[in-house]
Amino acid sequence: MSAPAAILSGGRPRRRAELGLLFVGATAVLVATLLESLARTNALPSHIVEFIAGLVGISVIVQLVNRRLVPEADPILMPVALVLNGIGYVEIERIAPNEAGQQLAWTLLGLGVYTALLLIVRRSRDLERYRYLMLFAAFLLLISPLMPVIDRSPANQYGEKLWVAFHGIEFQPVEIAKLLVVLFFASYLIEKRELLTIPTRRVGNHLLPDLRAFGPIVIAAAVSMLVILAEHDIGFSLILFVVFLTMVWVTTGRWTYLLIGAILFALATFAASHLLSQVNERIAVWLDPWKYAQTGGYQPIQGEMAFGRGGVFGSGIGLGLGGAVDPSTGTTLIPVATSDYIFAVIGEELGFVGAAAVAISFLLLVVSGLRAALRARSPFATLAAIGLTATLGFQAFFIMAGVLRILPLTGVTMPFVSYGGSSLIANYALLALLMRISNEANQLPSSGATPAISRTSGAARIGATSRWRSASATASDGRQAKVQRPGGPEQTSSAR
Repeated sequence: MSAPAAILSGGRPRRRAELGLLFVGATAVLVATLLESLARTNALPSHIVEFIAGLVGISVIVQLVNRRLVPEADPILMPVALVLNGIGYVEIERIAPNEAGQQLAWTLLGLGVYTALLLIVRRSRDLERYRYLMLFAAFLLLISPLMPVIDRSPANQYGEKLWVAFHGIEFQPVEIAKLLVVLFFASYLIEKRELLTIPTRRVGNHLLPDLRAFGPIVIAAAVSMLVILAEHDIGFSLILFVVFLTMVWVTTGRWTYLLIGAILFALATFAASHLLSQVNERIAVWLDPWKYAQTGGYQPIQGEMAFGRGGVFGSGIGLGLGGAVDPSTGTTLIPVATSDYIFAVIGEELGFVGAAAVAISFLLLVVSGLRAALRARSPFATLAAIGLTATLGFQAFFIMAGVLRILPLTGVTMPFVSYGGSSLIANYALLALLMRISNEANQLPSSGATPAISRTSGAARIGATSRWRSASATASDGRQAKVQRPGGPEQTSSAR
């Protein structure tokens, strides 16, 4: 029996469920492209056979890869991501056919990176060893757009310095850098978890955690923020900040850190609005776009009108005005409709129902990622899964909220949907890490095998035991010391 035929027979329950979801998703994307072609040309697409073959081929390859490398991973992650990718491709193909071919190439490359990462990373906890190497690589990626030798991309014409060009290929290094920074945060926070949680310093009548443990991570976060702000990339600086706060809160369980983070965020926003004209302009346009209807407010106004035209069920895929190209100018009614405002195009053509379906799809990805985190076998895997899931979820939320004018527009891409190769590759790499963690969590331990324990968590427990023994020895020598073991009434660890 051939390998593709073997997919349909037997197999693990999760992969069988994934196969069914892949079939449903491929059918939905096929129906979408048929409706789009009928609405635009009143005929079936000329490449329908190749399109169907591509859908089947991608589904079969993904199923084979997952059965071979992550047989027990979550069955929801990849089908949902591929449906979002497919719907985005259909919209891009209508709005900008020349970009659709590039998007398909980036999708295939992203799936290649997904497979390669699963082959390379066989155990998620091995990434802990390369903590500072990942931080160094992230720093190089972050500063690369600022290097005069590399920064020659014409895409940097809108004020942001995010793109690098190499032999005609343009790329956003910050997309990969954010994943490396999240993995560094996870490794470092797990190692210093006890110092960040248990009060060890007395200030007056209060015991507080030793904030010196925050030193390296604050420096790393500050440098990342400064570099990203130098590149005028507000969106990713906001994502990194929010994800960092989430991971600190999950690690320590202390609401104090969230309060401090909220205060710092308010101060940073106030300073950025006065120091960076881009931030001030986006806030002003967010508050009153009609005041700037002929300049910066034109895009959000057209986005709101697109949602209004869509109503509950939409105008029909391929029939929206926002994504239609004006023959006289060669531009769409909604500027940057394939990237920043593709959610508005979906809202017009598929209505509230379609926009809600997209939002629910991202919610499914977040829930699946958090489920993998809850079942993870090592503290590092747990925190890494939470950080990666938060990165994906907050990025989707910020761009959807920006298009809906719930928040100021941040300029980040909608994961898997918007046009952009850098985003696709980074998000498929993110999915590969989540699938690896989910696979490890769902595998049954072999008989006689000991559960996987993180190197850093073991070190933390050893450190706690040694301090307890030292304190006991001091008390037995007759010295007056009042020491409580971690977890006692005076020192309580809230780390999970």
